[in-house]
Amino acid sequence: MISWIPQYLQILRSPSRLFHGCNRLLTSRIISYYDSVNQCEKELPKYFNFASDVLDEWLQLEKDGRRPANPAFWWVNDEGEEVKWSFEELGFLSRKTANILSEACGLQRGDRVLAVLPRVPEWWLLSIACIRAGIVFIPGTSQLTAKDILYRLQASKAKCIITNDTLAPAVESILPDCQFLKAKLIVAKGNRDGWLNLRELFAVTSADHKCVKTRNEDPMLIYFTSGSTGSPKMVVQSHSSYGIGFATSSRYWMNLTPSDIMWNTSDTGWVKAAWSSIFAPWISGSCVFVHNMPQFKPTIIAEVSITFHAVSFISSCYKFMTLKHCLSGGEPLNPEVMEKWKIQTGLDIYEGYGQTETVTICANMKGMKIKPGSLGKAVPPYNVRIIDDHGAVLPKGEEGNIAIQVQPSRPFCMFSEYLDNPEKTAACMTGNFYVTGDRGIMDEEGYVWFVGRSDDIINSAGYRIGPFEVESALIQHPAVSESAVVSSPDPIRGEVVKAFVVLAPAFASHDPEKLTRDLQQHVKKVTAPYKYPRKVEFVQSLPKTATGKIQRKVLRNKEWGKA
Repeated sequence: MISWIPQYLQILRSPSRLFHGCNRLLTSRIISYYDSVNQCEKELPKYFNFASDVLDEWLQLEKDGRRPANPAFWWVNDEGEEVKWSFEELGFLSRKTANILSEACGLQRGDRVLAVLPRVPEWWLLSIACIRAGIVFIPGTSQLTAKDILYRLQASKAKCIITNDTLAPAVESILPDCQFLKAKLIVAKGNRDGWLNLRELFAVTSADHKCVKTRNEDPMLIYFTSGSTGSPKMVVQSHSSYGIGFATSSRYWMNLTPSDIMWNTSDTGWVKAAWSSIFAPWISGSCVFVHNMPQFKPTIIAEVSITFHAVSFISSCYKFMTLKHCLSGGEPLNPEVMEKWKIQTGLDIYEGYGQTETVTICANMKGMKIKPGSLGKAVPPYNVRIIDDHGAVLPKGEEGNIAIQVQPSRPFCMFSEYLDNPEKTAACMTGNFYVTGDRGIMDEEGYVWFVGRSDDIINSAGYRIGPFEVESALIQHPAVSESAVVSSPDPIRGEVVKAFVVLAPAFASHDPEKLTRDLQQHVKKVTAPYKYPRKVEFVQSLPKTATGKIQRKVLRNKEWGKA
């Protein structure tokens, strides 16, 4: 057990005590109510706070004996340490943490806090504590450099930074340029000069804290986007957008219940951590499971899932006896990958689609027919359409921009704005729609099919070609382990399709020219012949983001001499 957690807050580790029979009629009222808000059957509450209106409601059900005291949070690491908290314990601990932020750190409602931490229990306490105190929480991945941290502190005007021993020196190196910073809080076992120590303060701080009353539109979170087109932008999410906006996808896409364990492997700095490690599971009363892995290792994923009985899992995984529901998001899955997964596990992968600026836009939800390769249908309250560049809705089956209708009524679960960037906020609107920046097609049944990012689309001799469909064709060839498709300059066609291919080990020594011809013929047979890659380059690896997304822009810039 973690030593700083008071002994009387520790829960026995016996798996037999984990989950008891849950009276769904009693406990489902929380998720049902907020789902009905998403479905536009009930009005959005004027005041809403996820800590008091959701977490404390589950807490009260526990105290009243109407919900078993199952873990709300379950954390383990490779060293054998383990933490389990019920909703009551989560409430007690997060109230203490809220007092630390308000008292020791001197933060007030509306102030901003940058938290750069790995998957440690304190991250969850801090996120909920900020909600309780009305402080705006800004997550950052622990892979940020000193330059990255400085940019975020200056742009957000954050008054407090929270990090660990590893990144504290980087923060100290930029302090002279951090004119807005007032407090530094460290999550560490020992003291560090100039820093407040969270664990020490925890031992002497009261848990008597009254949750602030927040309006539904008050800012709750700020996420920095990837910055693929310029400096990272600050996406502002309100208390209701994320706090209520995941109710429908939690219930019907993630298929969560109060007796489920939800394991999301995303880094705490990425928006998927907020989606699937806070708001979606806890609005359903599920247990959030966390394994603190410094690096993603499939073998550890398999071993931990078997040992700890994870039943709903976000990421890639193997066959587990207790696994009941598999989800995917972030990057579209090739149909072949989904087929292989189904053969190996007997389970479908329910793909979903969304952005930092939104909650889940489209998903393959419970009870729907799954069309492999499709993003599913629109998730309420979104009205998703495919539009042209002028905002006109296109006919079914025609490619265009994936967009969300925002006029005459803007969905409450969308981001509030790009902070301090009204030009960018306005630029993503076309006519009555918010434009996602992705290209897609909607079929006759309302399923949305991803084609590619707008800036990834290849225009070759008048033909518009999406890289995803070419990559999906390539992956079906046994020689291809992985691929990325981008545009490449051509004197006749303007640009042509080029494929960067990582070969499967068995084909590494094959003749490259013959392999190129084989792959080109293969793509011509699998998809429309004009889409085949006229150029093929075999590489050892592909450039990727920290979350594993292929960076086509890096390859495209290389081709066009912009690198």
